[in-house]
Amino acid sequence: MKFHIISIFPEAFESFLQTSIIGKAYEKKLFEVECYKLNDFSPETSGHIDDKAFGSHGQVLRPEPLARAIEHVFERKKKKIPVIFFSPRGKKLIQENLEYFSRSSEEYILICGHYEGIDQRIIELFVDYEISLGNYVLTGGELAAQIFMDGIVRLLPGALGKSISHEEESFSEKLDRQKEYPHYTRPRNFRGLEVPEILVSGNHQAIVDWKYHNL
Repeated sequence: MKFHIISIFPEAFESFLQTSIIGKAYEKKLFEVECYKLNDFSPETSGHIDDKAFGSHGQVLRPEPLARAIEHVFERKKKKIPVIFFSPRGKKLIQENLEYFSRSSEEYILICGHYEGIDQRIIELFVDYEISLGNYVLTGGELAAQIFMDGIVRLLPGALGKSISHEEESFSEKLDRQKEYPHYTRPRNFRGLEVPEILVSGNHQAIVDWKYHNL
């Protein structure tokens, strides 16, 4: 799996790629990331990449740098790669979508917008999937891209210690896309609250039944 990230702030991904499960998967080369600084594709020597929006307030990322960056990746790979743009206007991301994206392509171009977003013509010409994380607005697409990558990478073989870790969790097919059951660990008594007796009973079927009853 490889992610091509187009961003004004590629440095935002440095600690993300060094931390926890994602960091270990990156170190094991289960996935690759290549960042492209959008300013490098500006037609202006100043690296300017935004301008005032027509008919509304705020700044918008200009189409020329984005088109150049996307086509640069296409030319390097000698093929078109699915392009994803993160936007509140997009289709809401759910677990089933992540499962689909983890299987449907080995490479993606991720556009990280900023300000008021990107010129609509880039969406019409290049974007295959416009994705929203929810009904709220972020200052940029870098966090959204990291969430998207995290959700996909943890599904890759070898990313987690045991495959059951993602097969039986919130919104998984095995749990009928429901929220996961509660979890407990030692000590069995914490501040007067006991671990449910059934979970330490050793009765496997009873534990399975308890889990599904508590979805």
